[in-house]
This record gives sequence, C-alpha cells and structure tokens, in this order.
Amino acid sequence: MRFHPPLEEGRLIRRYKRFLADIETVSGELLTIHCPNTGSMLNCQVEGGQVWFSRSNDPKRKLPGTWEIGETPQGRLFCVNTGRANGLIEEALRAGVITELNGFTELKREVAYGQESSRIDFRLDYPSGPAYVEVKSVTLGYDGTPVAAFPDAVTQRGAKHLRELAHLARDGIRAVQLYCVNLTGIEAVRPAEEIDSAYAAALREAVACGVEVLAYGVRLSHEEMVVERRLDVLLGG
Repeated sequence: MRFHPPLEEGRLIRRYKRFLADIETVSGELLTIHCPNTGSMLNCQVEGGQVWFSRSNDPKRKLPGTWEIGETPQGRLFCVNTGRANGLIEEALRAGVITELNGFTELKREVAYGQESSRIDFRLDYPSGPAYVEVKSVTLGYDGTPVAAFPDAVTQRGAKHLRELAHLARDGIRAVQLYCVNLTGIEAVRPAEEIDSAYAAALREAVACGVEVLAYGVRLSHEEMVVERRLDVLLGG
C-alpha cells in the first residue's frame, strides 16, 4: 500500500479529544489534523516525536490532514490510522503473503454473521468451505522487548468477536483471529492481560475451541506500508 503522494513530515505537539492532533510541519506550519485512532494509543504518542500525515485539498473537510504514522517513545514507527489495517490485509491476502490462508476462490468484506449480530472483516471461500477472518490492528509496544500486546484498552467488542469466532469453530467452520502488527521492531504478539484480562481469557477460550490465531508484521515508511512476515503468538496463561 503506497501513499500517493508520499506523506508529509512534522512533529507532534499534542493529541487531544481523541480525534485531534496539533502538529508543526518541517516548514514551521502549525496545523490541527485528524487522529483516526479511537484507542488509548498507549506507549505510542510522544510530544515532540515525528509524525507523518496525509494532506487533503477537499474544501469540505474541516481539518486539512490525517495523521498516518507516528514515532513511539521507544523510537519505533506505528500506524496511527487503524482504518488501514483491513486494506493492508486484503492486499496481503490477494498477493499470497499470508500463506496459511492461500487458495481461496472468493473474498468478501464485512459479512454479517454470528449469534451476536456481528460483521466479520473477511469471509474467504474455499472449495472445502468458508473461513471467517477477524482483523485487529496492534500498536502497543514496551521498552526492552520485541513483543507487542493487544488490546491497548479494555475492549468488550474485541471479546465479542472472539466469542463469535469460537461459536463458528465449535460448529466446524474455520475461524481465524489475525493480528495486523502496525509497529516496527516487533517479533511476537501476546494478549495484554494486564490491561484487559477478560479479553485474554476470551482469546485462550477461543483457541481451545479451535480458533486459529495468526500475527503478521507490517513494514512502515512515509512512502508505503506492506505486510511482510509472520510473527509469533504468545498466548500465556
């Protein structure tokens, strides 16, 4: 996934009200841009850290740009725009990068399913039957370790999705939880039990029911984002 045109660079002054970020561009321009991340962004944002943003010329937009990539306190890069995760994964699926899911004949997005009125990110159809794939964007990292964690805040919605996947797996339908790790310098992913113990328990229960758990890392730059390699998943417990 390439950025057209390449992103512009600046530094973060502050993020506030969840969806707003004040930045200063390299030319000294002060801007308030959109922050497309509803989460806590724990261990991600650092005042004075580098940011890369896309600029919009749409006169109907209230804000002139969107924060896309940032620098963490650990010096890593992370993707702020969580909405890009599904596009990245679709691109990787169609390119055959996610080898565990190769061979599908059709890909559908946002398909209604489940016992709790959910929508799955991807349904992949195979000659042997469908596979349901739920995608989560991971950006939470810590000092001194290449292991990222999910979630960065309590997520009842995330636990709900795991329950839905577990129901499918119990019925013999292939169900996959796929973590898209939008954070550089990472080798593995684990559930953030210290933040949301209920989610961690739901993940382990889903695995016990037959849900597959995959994690793939993304290469980030101001020019492109590319899903490039599989990471380890550490379930713990």
